[in-house]
Amino acid sequence: METLSARTALVVEDDDDIRDLLVRTLERDGFAVSGAPSGVAAIELARTIHPELVTLDVNLPGMSGLEVCRRLREHSSAYVIMISARSAEDDRLAGLDAGADDYLSKPFSPRELRARVAALFRRPRSPIQEKSELERAMEVQRGLLPETPPSLPGYEVAACFRPSRLVGGDLYDWNVESGQLHLTLADAMGKGMGAAMIAAAVRSAFRSVTAMPGLTMAFNHAAQSLTSSLESSGSYATVCTIRMNPASGRFSYVDAGHGIAAVVPADAGAPRRLEPCGPPVGLWGENQWESQREDLLPGESLVLVSDGVLDAVGDLDGTMAAMAEIVRAGGSAQEAADALAALTEGDPGHDDVTAVVVRRLPAS
Repeated sequence: METLSARTALVVEDDDDIRDLLVRTLERDGFAVSGAPSGVAAIELARTIHPELVTLDVNLPGMSGLEVCRRLREHSSAYVIMISARSAEDDRLAGLDAGADDYLSKPFSPRELRARVAALFRRPRSPIQEKSELERAMEVQRGLLPETPPSLPGYEVAACFRPSRLVGGDLYDWNVESGQLHLTLADAMGKGMGAAMIAAAVRSAFRSVTAMPGLTMAFNHAAQSLTSSLESSGSYATVCTIRMNPASGRFSYVDAGHGIAAVVPADAGAPRRLEPCGPPVGLWGENQWESQREDLLPGESLVLVSDGVLDAVGDLDGTMAAMAEIVRAGGSAQEAADALAALTEGDPGHDDVTAVVVRRLPAS
């Protein structure tokens, strides 16, 4: 048997005895092996050790092996061998459809496992090339985000963006046009390159109408320009866009299916949620959205987060409470945005996360 050296493997198995057997078998062939007893632990560990081989039990507690495989495929090109006591054709096909490279039925011998592993590595992929393509996509996506916040006397403006993969579907954008602050947060349906391309189109559409008078007219014009491309791709985007007069703090907004934005008072008052003005862009064909008005008073903060934060907290009321608690903690706007995005830490399968904070400084 040919010895495979300098490779990293991850064994995902809830049975301690079977996991130990798999670990010892792969170590004999020169692998550096880590073990995980559950799907959640496996996904988190895979992001750390970047395995080249994963053996994956189908019947895991909590998250199934099939779901673990799908999530691994979002960021990993490792060879995956599914292992299960189920040997029916439908079971094998389900594993392969989830992204596995091979399917091994229990009971099996260590010799058979080693032979299958050796066969896989005789047909090497190009993980370096794949990673390079994803990294280039990441560079394009990050290049769409503003490099620095706008300079507005009397205000702090900050954001934090954490994609669920190398390329995410969240987008935020800001600029100052004719003395007004223009701010947009969008979330394209899905993850990965497809969602990022839609987010890029959304950014372009709303950038193109910043000089158009009236937010209602501007928003509907931008949304209409996106309708055909969203329909053809079967996708949609939630969008919250804002135009603010910094001198007065008054702003107009349109919330198209976003629903997670609020003005947080400096004191203990409840956050004033920006109510949605209609459905997401592209969800139900052509729609019309009407802008609403709100005021940002001295000492208050305007906070927008994507649904990744909502998923992490669990419900809208809890998310609003977390937004208020973090913003009132006394740090800068950037520290608040970072803390909001950090609410997803510990969840390896988190959605894309974006947090934007606009704080109006107290009157001197």
